[in-house]
Amino acid sequence: MRSLFYQLFLVINIVIAGAVYTAPVCAAPADSIVSISRGVMERLIGSRAQHIQLQVIPAPEEHDVYEISAHNGQLLVRGSSPSAICHGFYKYLQNACGSMVSWSGSHLPLPAKWPDHPKERAVSPYRYRYYLNVVTFGYTTPYWDWARWEKELDWMALHGINLALAPVASESIAARVWQQMGVKEADIQNFFTGPAYFPWHRMGNLNKWNGPFPATWPQDQLALQHYIINRMHQLGISPIAPAFAGFVPEGFQKLHPELPVKKLEWGGFPEGYNAYVLSPNTPFFEQIGRLFVQEWEKEFGKNTFYLSDSFNEMDVPVPKNDPEQKYRLLADYGQTIYRSVIAGNPDAVWVTQGWTFGYQHTFWDQRSLKAMLSKVPDDHMMIVDLGNEYPPYVWKIPALWKTHQGFYGKRWIYSYVPNFGGKTPYTGVLDLYASGSATALQTPGHGKLEGFGAAPEGLENNEVIYELLADMAWTNKPINLTRWLPAYCRSRYGGCPPKMVTAWQQLRQSCYNTFSPYPRFVWQLVKPDRRRVGKVDDNPAFFTAVQNFLACAPQLQQSDLYRNDAVELAALYLGLKADRYYKAALLADSLGQTAQRQTALDTSIRLLLATDSLLASHPTDRLQPWVALARAHGANEADKNYYEADAKRLITTWGGRQEDYAARLWSGLIRDYYVPRIRMYFSDKRAMLPQWEEQWVQKPGISTLQSYADPVRRARELVKEFSK
Repeated sequence: MRSLFYQLFLVINIVIAGAVYTAPVCAAPADSIVSISRGVMERLIGSRAQHIQLQVIPAPEEHDVYEISAHNGQLLVRGSSPSAICHGFYKYLQNACGSMVSWSGSHLPLPAKWPDHPKERAVSPYRYRYYLNVVTFGYTTPYWDWARWEKELDWMALHGINLALAPVASESIAARVWQQMGVKEADIQNFFTGPAYFPWHRMGNLNKWNGPFPATWPQDQLALQHYIINRMHQLGISPIAPAFAGFVPEGFQKLHPELPVKKLEWGGFPEGYNAYVLSPNTPFFEQIGRLFVQEWEKEFGKNTFYLSDSFNEMDVPVPKNDPEQKYRLLADYGQTIYRSVIAGNPDAVWVTQGWTFGYQHTFWDQRSLKAMLSKVPDDHMMIVDLGNEYPPYVWKIPALWKTHQGFYGKRWIYSYVPNFGGKTPYTGVLDLYASGSATALQTPGHGKLEGFGAAPEGLENNEVIYELLADMAWTNKPINLTRWLPAYCRSRYGGCPPKMVTAWQQLRQSCYNTFSPYPRFVWQLVKPDRRRVGKVDDNPAFFTAVQNFLACAPQLQQSDLYRNDAVELAALYLGLKADRYYKAALLADSLGQTAQRQTALDTSIRLLLATDSLLASHPTDRLQPWVALARAHGANEADKNYYEADAKRLITTWGGRQEDYAARLWSGLIRDYYVPRIRMYFSDKRAMLPQWEEQWVQKPGISTLQSYADPVRRARELVKEFSK
C-alpha cells in the first residue's frame, strides 16, 4: 500500500498544479520557460545544468526555433519554448559530446569543459511535433506511475515533442458524465474494461473485458493525470484530451430504448463484450459530448485539442445503395461530432485519426471524406494521418494525403506507426522515415500540413527510429542515412569502428528495410497457422550484421547502450535460430518422426532459455518491470493480483482473436510462458493448452533466474556456436 506521506505528497502537488497549469503556454514568461527547461537538464546531468546559459527567443510564424553555441567552456542554448530549448540542448549533447538519451538508458560521457560548437540554428517546418497512439496506453503505459511518466515527459522534451495524447483518467471523467445522465452505478462499473484494455474501450471496440477494476483506481489515475497535464503545460506540450465518440453503456441504452443505438462487433469477442454506439442524429450526442469536455476541463483546466473517433475500423451506418443519402448523412455525422466537441469549448479543435480512411479506403473515397468534413470549419479540425508506412507497404495504395488532396483544407499531421503491439523485433523502413515527411512538404498540394510525428502502439523498442524521426521534425529535406547512421553510433556507443558501419549497412538492407506490423516468431505462436502471422526478418544480411555488431565489443563494450543493443541483437539472432529448429520439430511431428522431433525441439528450447538468460540483463526486455508496475497500483494483495493478471493477459492470450498479438521477446516471458507452452504442445496434454494459458495469466509471480555475469561475452559465444 502506498504510504500516507506519498498520498499527501500527491494532494499537495495537485493543488500546486491547479495554480499553474491553466496558463496558456504561449503566455508563459521567459523566466518560467528557462526554469522548466533547466529542470529537464538537471534531472539528466545534475548540477552542471546550473551553469548553462539559457535564453528565450521568438518563434518565427509560430514555428519553434532553437540556437546552440559553445565557446571557451560556455554553453548557450536559446529557444522559443521549453521543448525547443531542451531539444537544442539534446542536439548539442549529441553533436559535441557524443551522447544519447533513450528508453533503455543513456550514454552521457560529458567532458569537464563544454566543447566548442559553432552557432547552429534550426527552425521546425511544423507547428506541431506529435507523439503517442491511442493504444500505447494499453501496450506500454497503462500501469506507469509518476516517476515513469516524468522520465517519459523529459524524453519527449529532449526529442522536441509539443503535441501528445493525454487520455489518462478518461474513465474517471466518463463515470461522472454517465452519473449525470442517470446511469446506475453498477452499470457504469460494468461498462469499463481492465486498465490494460482501456484503449479498445475508448475506441468502442470492447466493454467489460477483464473488468471491473478495483475501487481505488479512479482516484489514483486522477492524481496521476494532474501531474502529467501540469508538466505537459509547463514543457509547452499541448495535450490532446478525450472527447465523446458516441459509445454508451448498456445501462444508458436501457434507459432510452427509443434511441437509435447500434450494437458493434469487434475482435471475435462474444456479444456481451461488444459496444453500443449512439447515432449522432440524436440530441443526446451533443449533450453528452458537451459534458465530456466540461467535466474534463473542470478537473484539468482549459484545453484546445480533443480526440474523437467514432468510425475507427468500423462500418459507418449509411445506406450503401443510395450514394446521395450517404453523402448527406456523412456530412451530418461530421457536423454533429464537431458540435459535440465545441458545445463544451467553443475554441476546441476536433482531432481525428486518419487511420480508418486508409484501413477502409474502399468506403472512404474522395467524395465520402469530403462530405464528412464539409460542415466542419477548417481551423477547428486536425487530422492525424497516422500510419504512412501502410499505404505503400500493406494496403498497396497511394498515400492518403495525396488521394485526399491534403485533406481538403483541414489541418493535418504526417505520422508513422513504427510499432504494433509493443513487439520487440527490429523492423521498419529507415529510408522511408528519412524522407517521407520531407517529400510531403515539398510536394505541391500538401494542404495545411502543420505537424509531424510518431504514433507507435508500443514504446521501448527500435530506438534508432525515434532518434531519426526526432531529427526529421526539424528539417524539410531528406536525411542522408549514410552520414546519419555513423553519427548515431558515435552518440549511442561512443564510437563507430568499420565493422559497426558495416553492421548498420546490413541492418539497413535487412530488418530495417522491411515493414511487417506483426513480426513474431513461430515458437511464440506454438503453431504456424494462427491469424496474422508476421515474419521476423531472417534476411541473411541480418545474421551477418549481428556478427559484425558483436565484433565491436572490444572497442565499445564500456558503453551501456552498446551492451544493451548487443544483447538485444543476439537475442533476435538466437530467436531466429530457435525458430528454424522449432519449424523442423513441427515438420517432424507432422510426419510422425518422434526422434527427429525431439532433437530439434530440445535444441530450440536450449536456444530459447539461453536467450532468456541473455535478456535478464537488459533494462527493458524483461517481464519483471511490466508486472512490478502493475502490482504497485494494488492497495491489497487481491488488487495486486488482479492488476498483474490484467497486464499478463494483454501480452499473451489478449482475448478474442488477438491471441499472441502483443508477443514480446522478454526474459521471464520466454522461460515461464513460451517454453512451458511449447512443451505442453508437444505432449499428450496439448488439448489442455487454453486452460494452462489462463492459469498462467491468473497465477501471480515470476520465476527467478541468475543472469550471465558477462552477457556480451556469452552473446558472442552463442552467436558463434549457432552461426552455421
